[in-house]
Amino acid sequence: MTSAPRFAFTISARDGRARTGTIAMRRGEIRTPAFMPVGTSATVKAMKPADVRASGADIILGNTYHLMLRPGAERVAQLGGLHAFMGWERPILTDSGGYQVMSLSELGKVSEEGVAFASHLDGSRHMLSPERSMEIQALLGSDIVMAFDQLVPTTSGRDEVIAAMERSMRWAKRSKDAFSGEGALFGIQQGGLDEGLRQASAEALTGIGFDGYAVGGLAVGEGQEAMFACLDYAPGQLPEAAPRYLMGVGKPDDIVGAVERGIDMFDCVLPTRSGRTGQAFTWDGPINIRNAKFAEDRAPLDPESPTASWSKAYLHHLVRSDEILGAMLMTEHNLWFYQRLMQGLRDAIAEGRLAAWAEAFRGRYKGAAPAA
Repeated sequence: MTSAPRFAFTISARDGRARTGTIAMRRGEIRTPAFMPVGTSATVKAMKPADVRASGADIILGNTYHLMLRPGAERVAQLGGLHAFMGWERPILTDSGGYQVMSLSELGKVSEEGVAFASHLDGSRHMLSPERSMEIQALLGSDIVMAFDQLVPTTSGRDEVIAAMERSMRWAKRSKDAFSGEGALFGIQQGGLDEGLRQASAEALTGIGFDGYAVGGLAVGEGQEAMFACLDYAPGQLPEAAPRYLMGVGKPDDIVGAVERGIDMFDCVLPTRSGRTGQAFTWDGPINIRNAKFAEDRAPLDPESPTASWSKAYLHHLVRSDEILGAMLMTEHNLWFYQRLMQGLRDAIAEGRLAAWAEAFRGRYKGAAPAA
């Protein structure tokens, strides 16, 4: 730990609505816009912590729901906290667990108290409330704690979206009241795709007061056009001086468009999950390394990638053979690519050339990977 402040966000440059800056915390600085690799169960899958750091990551994300079930937050605390447990010395953001209890627990029941649910591992019963979420994240030793909220699909009826937003704001207040004061606490804006509901949520959160603010409830199937339409107004409803975090996003072109609209932080399982399933991200778009056309391709995925010593032909062989090294190298490359993307965005904003940089990126980057 350093003598740095508990939490301080400094914006060093703006280009349109986009910003670049630094979050200073006791465990290190986070350059923004930032992408956080996801370490769901106290590990960024197929990666050693030192290699995650070498990719350029300043912060990673841990998952409250999964860690509370296995190995248990109390056990992690007994073992010195999440940083010591997994060997990652820099900042960790933990999500509140709200998304997982909704998406993974078919037997989940929402009440004003919280969410009662059955574990997807063994069927054991649990209650996750704002107070318990704060307790778990404190036991883990999280640097950035997320308030507990209720997520509903953007396709839900208006009454359901209103009820979930209003409950999330009540839970946000309870989260703030139960927060230990260690690290930072972020509130989560809800309201689906409704500008008025988003504004009401933002006003409620601002009234409570948080260190940072997340735009929640997006990237859940609404599509990029609808997501961008929401981001045209949602970030601007949140405090200008605080970092803005778009949860669960995403694809490289999603990130570029969101940065242009004022988002500072991102997380997504996509680069690691894709790496394990044979998809590599490149400046020309994602490729499926399983495709037969790579079987004799001697070129690397990228000459600057940490995997440049290995050809696409070798990666094709590893992935097609289900070798563990294939997942490791593909994941390492993808995390490197995402961090180069973020560095490119930061540099472009600082130099006042984001529009040209983004146009060039989109002109080259192609959408989904071809079929195998």
